[in-house]
Amino acid sequence: MIKYVVGIFLFGSIIVTSNTTYAQPKECPDPHTLEVVSIENIHEVEKALRKLVPIAYEVGEFPELYSEWEIISLKPFPRTEGNKEDKDYYGMAKHFCGKEVADRSWLVRLHFPKVKAASASQGEVFIAKKEGSGWFVWFKYH
Repeated sequence: MIKYVVGIFLFGSIIVTSNTTYAQPKECPDPHTLEVVSIENIHEVEKALRKLVPIAYEVGEFPELYSEWEIISLKPFPRTEGNKEDKDYYGMAKHFCGKEVADRSWLVRLHFPKVKAASASQGEVFIAKKEGSGWFVWFKYH
């Protein structure tokens, strides 16, 4: 009985499209409130990550494992074209919240060196900058 309940809970937190399974964001940002931030402003994004990553990852059972992190990839979603691995996340962002939101968002791929499990040591967040209130994470994949 417990396995059945857990299976229902886990299935309810994902969606399936075509042959691809994704976690689903709780809520999509309003594209009309998002700023377009160009690659030339990457230092602003890096600075924002110093606050956003701890909020997104230093929670739960083992927050200390996520206290150190490195950026693997950081770019506006439209700049992911041509890079197979990054481009797949762009497709996810467009699928979840539409092209307008995706085009105003950034992909952040992270590595957590304290985490020894290969899949758990990687993280991906989709971030955007809201006019008047700053940067926020609108989706955390891993």
